[in-house]
Amino acid sequence: MKYPPKHHQDNDINHMIDVIKTYPLATIISVKDNQPLITHLPLIYKNEKLIGHIDIYNPQAKLLKNNKDVTIIFTGPECYISPSIYSTKQLPTWNYIKVHLKGNVKGIDNKAALKQSLITMTEFLEAPNHKYVLEPDNPRLDANLNYIEMFEITITNWEGKFKLSQDKKPSDTKAAHEELERANQESIKLFLDKVF
Repeated sequence: MKYPPKHHQDNDINHMIDVIKTYPLATIISVKDNQPLITHLPLIYKNEKLIGHIDIYNPQAKLLKNNKDVTIIFTGPECYISPSIYSTKQLPTWNYIKVHLKGNVKGIDNKAALKQSLITMTEFLEAPNHKYVLEPDNPRLDANLNYIEMFEITITNWEGKFKLSQDKKPSDTKAAHEELERANQESIKLFLDKVF
């Protein structure tokens, strides 16, 4: 049997872009001396590239400057699927949406571009209500520009992993989708109530 199963792979780049835009917090993985360095940062998709910003004191910052290879993972909704939701006999499983990318990263050493990029990212993340606008003359923004590096990732490989009970009969697939939605809303509330 081929792995991963073809019905759990989604090669439609537009579907993957939708995941990136909806869940922009990425896991960025670099390797130095056979050791992985991992950082979680929001990335913005623009013109077949990903744009991000990293604190200069992050050990991974140096690796995001010099045309190095990186692996990026975006995570969409996920949850346990109990056989109890199906109308047919099944085993327990886990449904999820992930996008795995590989790319070449390079630093962009331009303070004006960095400043505009931070403003643009804030604008994107504030959509659709735009309750906050990061103004170009914000003194805190200017004060922090020396501590942030901007980088750009050119995507070289796309892989969409959409495990959504596609191999079940349509009514069971629909039940799994509804469970994914219900479980995500409930688990967030339960977790926040427990932790805070």
